Amino acid sequence: MKNIIITVVVLLLLATGIYYFTKDKQVTGPNNPTGTNVEGNNTATTTQVVAEGSELVIGKSVEGRDIQAFNFGTGDERVLFIGGIHGGYSYNTSLLSYELIDYLKENPSAVPSNVKVTVIPVLNPDGLYKVTGKVGRFALADVASSNATQVSGRYNANKVDLSRNFDCNWEPTGKWQTTTVSGGTKAFSEPESDSIRAYFATHDVSASVVFYSAAGGVYSSNCGGEISADTKAITDLYAKASGYKAYSSFDSYETSGDLVNWLAKNNIPAISVLLTNHKDTDWTKNKKGIDALLQKFAK
Repeated sequence: MKNIIITVVVLLLLATGIYYFTKDKQVTGPNNPTGTNVEGNNTATTTQVVAEGSELVIGKSVEGRDIQAFNFGTGDERVLFIGGIHGGYSYNTSLLSYELIDYLKENPSAVPSNVKVTVIPVLNPDGLYKVTGKVGRFALADVASSNATQVSGRYNANKVDLSRNFDCNWEPTGKWQTTTVSGGTKAFSEPESDSIRAYFATHDVSASVVFYSAAGGVYSSNCGGEISADTKAITDLYAKASGYKAYSSFDSYETSGDLVNWLAKNNIPAISVLLTNHKDTDWTKNKKGIDALLQKFAK
C-alpha cells in the first residue's frame, strides 16, 4: 500500500511539472496585468520565442524569408516600430525603418535609459522581394518602376493583405480603396501576422507605431470603442512634433482586420503614421515624432 501511495504522488508531481513547463507563455505588465493571453486566434501556429539581442528573427514569411527585429536599449518601457506590412507597395516604410535603425545605432543616447526600442523593418518580406529582388536592405534603384508590380507587392505570397488579417472586425474579404482584397482564411491565418501575434503574446509593449503610405497623417487606433487616453496622447504628441495632422480614425474607406486596431482591442496604445507619398520617407518629420515619443517614456 505504501508503494502505491508513493507511486501516485510521483505521478502527480510529474504531471504538474509537465503542465507548467509546456503551457503557453502569458503576458504580464501594465497593458495586461492579469496575465491573460493576448486575444487572437487560439489555433494559429505559435512562432518560437527567440532570446533578446540586438538583432533577432521573430518569424518566417510564407516563402520562408526571415522577419527580423532590431533592439536598442535595455529599459523596461518597450516602444515598437513596424514597417513594410504592405511589402513592396509601401517600400518607403521599410526605407524609413532602416533609417531609424541607422539613427539609433549611431545615436544610442537617443534611447532613454529606461526604454527599449524594437524596429521590425519588413513585416512582409515576400511582398518586398517581389518589387525589389532583395532580402533585407535595398536601395531606391532596386525598386521596380512598374506600378502593377508595386501593387502586386502589397500582398504576401498567399495574396493576402496582411493589414486585413488581424482579429479586429476580421472578414475573409476586405477593402483597399475600391478594390476587394483577401483577408485570409481566418484571422492570423498568415505566418507574418501570426508572428506579430506571438510577439505581443510574449513581450510587454508600452506603445506601437506602424508605418503606412500614403496620406500624410497620424491616426489613432480603436476597435469599435472609444480611443484610449494613452493612444490619443501619443497621436497628438507624434503629430505635433512631426508636423503631420492628427486624426481620430482612418475613414477614407472601411477597413477590417487592421493591425493597429487589433492592438487597441488588446489595450496596447498604437498609432498609424501614414507617409506623405509612396516614395519619400519623410525622415526629418518622423525623426522629430520618434524623438518626442521616446522622451515621453523617459524617467
